[in-house]
Amino acid sequence: MNSHDSEICTHAFEDGLEHHGAIAPPLYQTSLFRFADLESFSHAQLREREHFVYSRGLNPTVKLLEDKLAALERGEACKAFASGMGAIAATLFSLLRQGDHVVRVNQTYGPTVELLDQMTHYGIAHDGTSGRLENVIQTLRPDTRVIYIESPSSMRMEVTDLAAIAGLARERGIITVIDNTWATPLFQKPLTHGIDLSIHSLSKYLGGHSDVVGGAVIGERSLIDRLFACGHQLLGAALSPHSASLVLRGLRTLPLRMRQHQANGLAVADYLANHPLVEELHHPSQLRGAEADLVQRQLHGQSGLLSFRLSCPTYARTARFIDALRLFKIGVSWGGYESLAISPLRPDGSGQALIRLAIGLEDIEAILADLKRGFTAIGP
Repeated sequence: MNSHDSEICTHAFEDGLEHHGAIAPPLYQTSLFRFADLESFSHAQLREREHFVYSRGLNPTVKLLEDKLAALERGEACKAFASGMGAIAATLFSLLRQGDHVVRVNQTYGPTVELLDQMTHYGIAHDGTSGRLENVIQTLRPDTRVIYIESPSSMRMEVTDLAAIAGLARERGIITVIDNTWATPLFQKPLTHGIDLSIHSLSKYLGGHSDVVGGAVIGERSLIDRLFACGHQLLGAALSPHSASLVLRGLRTLPLRMRQHQANGLAVADYLANHPLVEELHHPSQLRGAEADLVQRQLHGQSGLLSFRLSCPTYARTARFIDALRLFKIGVSWGGYESLAISPLRPDGSGQALIRLAIGLEDIEAILADLKRGFTAIGP
């Protein structure tokens, strides 16, 4: 995290003189924009990616957010969407054609896999693999057009060598896409490692207050223009100006919040790593050897999302632990001020025997005391 990123989050691209000296960027809650004459309207409509015509395409509040996110990721351009899945869907629909193949690297967000499953009806295939480069190479096919990465992933926090995969993909004319939500642009900048497109759920750390749903894609201008034309305008998942203003508010405190998420997350990871009832812990801070070296090269910090497996991880035992928590709430998202806990394990024993914790901004002693409450509930 550096001062340049902090400046982008707080003041970059804002000019108070244009808005009567207003400290907070104004909210342009309008669906359309008027023109002085037909000629100017016709010109703008032909180049809607660069002009304010209709807020499904471009809106001043949304554009300010897009400019900030592109700068944070060191990308040329950004397009914001009404949800993270809106961003993912627009990206895949824009890049893929019938007969194409997608390689998924590391555990992929469930709805993304479901979407790719649906796209098999349109002649698009996909396969998953681990982040090891040799496994990625073995999974590639002549018709592979996209490598879709999560690093760190959002359930097992797996990491992979972004530069190595990006280099492999460029040699073969394959576009690389990463879901960078876990790290945020402050803690990881995949485009600087050669990745083509970086996707974020704005609902998580970037929004930061659990009150907005949104998504964003950042990359080369030519690719973002392609997404704008094919995936944003035509699929219609446009981020509302009001939602954009909430994310802009979140960005103002992002550097401070991420420092605290990191501090709390590392404290919890250390506590769990030494607990006798924890059989397995997933957090980049716990990696060793070559993987730890990779974390040092790629990540500039650690966020507060981690998972672990209890010893004897039955559903009943997992449920007793989670249900005993009082500070941690049961909820599917993460990245807000509040601490959350979930498990993908089902009563019939299916699903992963993991507990995922989103470590919030509460006092660390209160967080650790709540986890002790959970361990006490399951006994020795």
